[in-house]
Amino acid sequence: MAIGVFGDVPDAEDVVVAPEVTLEAASALARPMYWMFELGHAALDPLRMMADAGRLFYRNPANPLSHTGFGKTMSASLEMFERTTRRYGKPDWGIDEVTVGGVSVPVEIETVWERPFCKLLHFKRHFTNKPRRPQPRMVIVAPLSGHYATLLRGTVQTLLPNHDLYITDWVDARNVPAAEGPFSLDHYIDYVIEIFHHLGGGVHALAVCQPAVPVLAAVARMEEMGDPDVPASMVLMGGPIDTRESPTAVNHFAQERGIEWFQRNVITTVPWPNAGVMRQVYPGFLQLHGFMAMNLERHLKAHADMFGHLVKGDGDSAAKHREFYDEYLSVMDLPAEYYLQTLQTVFIDHALPRGTMTHRGARVDPSKIRNVALLTVEGENDDISGVGQTRAAQTLCSGLPEDMKAHYLQPTVGHYGVFNGSRFRAEIAPRISDFVLSHNWPKKGHNRPEG
Repeated sequence: MAIGVFGDVPDAEDVVVAPEVTLEAASALARPMYWMFELGHAALDPLRMMADAGRLFYRNPANPLSHTGFGKTMSASLEMFERTTRRYGKPDWGIDEVTVGGVSVPVEIETVWERPFCKLLHFKRHFTNKPRRPQPRMVIVAPLSGHYATLLRGTVQTLLPNHDLYITDWVDARNVPAAEGPFSLDHYIDYVIEIFHHLGGGVHALAVCQPAVPVLAAVARMEEMGDPDVPASMVLMGGPIDTRESPTAVNHFAQERGIEWFQRNVITTVPWPNAGVMRQVYPGFLQLHGFMAMNLERHLKAHADMFGHLVKGDGDSAAKHREFYDEYLSVMDLPAEYYLQTLQTVFIDHALPRGTMTHRGARVDPSKIRNVALLTVEGENDDISGVGQTRAAQTLCSGLPEDMKAHYLQPTVGHYGVFNGSRFRAEIAPRISDFVLSHNWPKKGHNRPEG
């Protein structure tokens, strides 16, 4: 299926496109801010190099100063400077093996499908002896919302022992040449449908946060068209299906500002020397500012604690800080068309629950879903997608029989805890695995062995 085409091609006048993004719509600050950020980052390169060299000098055991309070303070200060001014690249997955049935199994990460804005990765396990427990195929649709797919590393590590796992690995928009064209929410849904076609019917889809909407939309369109490659089930976790339910600060902010404010103030162009030069994006550094501003006091305290750990020589605590922030501070640019269309459709117009959402000119109708089992998962203390926002999918999918629907509210966890952490491993993941096994489609090639 070609990108941007689903079923019959609608008439041009019926196609709903992403909000238009122009440089003229941006404010005088937004237009050049990415270029100024890039210039400032380049200007700090010599200082970062000097700080890194100084850190190594003051922490070298052969240097007598490394054993003094002055030397430890200098080393800690220089490391903090280098870390707070660094641009963090895409983290590695770091998944080389997994334990299945008490046996360590090597894991190879391979790309099995690729488009300009996304790769589909397969965590291929090399078994000596195939496990007796069924290993359902599952595709995790990672959020395209600022962080890399590696943010779901813990999710993958938890599910991998019992599933043949795939994941969408979204590409940083600043690395996609402008000649590849735009990428909108419609394109996102196209990609999801293509992935389902590539994997064949009977795969299980797990959408974490933002992709709950496009995954539900993709399945609804496929069901309406009688597509045989629909997934066997979909698990929607902490997703903004209906943001009118228990609206959070994020939801209120989008409503109060309106699409024009975001278009003027957060959309800019990728500067040289990035491959995506002149592509219009919502840049990662602005997203990171928003992420940290929501819990600024906690982040400041964490960095102050990190400085104290370095001075005291508490290597374990410092390592935990590095591990968390190396991931948290790694952000990617979002295509402007996708960001604005998602904002308008999901957070301002509430188009899906109101029945006005369209994909390529055709209305998205979740009531057409009749063959794909649905599990929704929410966190009691989620401050991003409030309680009830994901569960709304249960009402929208009115064509599904009750024995194909389930909902679980995890007590005491926030947004991150819905898909990672100890409660996810102990309480949420087992429920997902049980639900998936209860809705297997073995006749669809669902349990075909990993080659």
